[in-house]
Amino acid sequence: MLRDATPADFPAILDLNEAFVAVLSPLDGARLARLHARAALHRVIEQDGRIEAFLLVFREGADYDSPNYRWFSQRYARFLYVDRIVVAEDTQARGAGSRLYREVYALALRDGVPLITCEFDIEPANLASERFHTRLGFCEVGRRQLDGVSKTVSMQALDVAAGNTALGKIDVG
Repeated sequence: MLRDATPADFPAILDLNEAFVAVLSPLDGARLARLHARAALHRVIEQDGRIEAFLLVFREGADYDSPNYRWFSQRYARFLYVDRIVVAEDTQARGAGSRLYREVYALALRDGVPLITCEFDIEPANLASERFHTRLGFCEVGRRQLDGVSKTVSMQALDVAAGNTALGKIDVG
C-alpha cells in the first residue's frame, strides 16, 4: 500500500535510511520529524505491516539546510527536490522506486512545477541509482564535491515540462 508517512513509520524509515547511509546522509528521529513537517511529499510503501520504501520531497522555498537542496535553490526558481528515496534491498527491482517517483511526477504536473531534481553519488559510484535515474529520463546539470568528505555527487534534473520521461508515459491520474 502506498500512503503518506506518519510519525508511527519513523522507526522503520530510520532503519531503512541506516541500511543505506553509505549513499545517503545520516538521519535521526529529531531531524526526520523536522523534515517530515517541512516536506512537500513524504510517502511510504507498506506491505504486510512492513515499510518497504520511503520517499521524502521538498519544494522550492522550503526551510531546509541541505547543501544539495540549496545548490538547486540557487539555480532554479521552481522545482521539486527528491531528498531521499529508499527501497529495502529485498524489494528492489520490483517497481517500488518507479511507483514513488510517479507520485513526485504527479505532484509536479498538478502544481505546474517544471523540474524534479535529485542527486546521486558518483564518487564513490552508486551505479544502481545512476541506472535508475537515467532510465527515468534524468540528466546531469552539475556536480558537487561534498564538504568534509571524499564524495562527489551528480546533480540531476528531470524536465517535467518537456514530457520526455519514462514517468510521462505512465498514467499518473
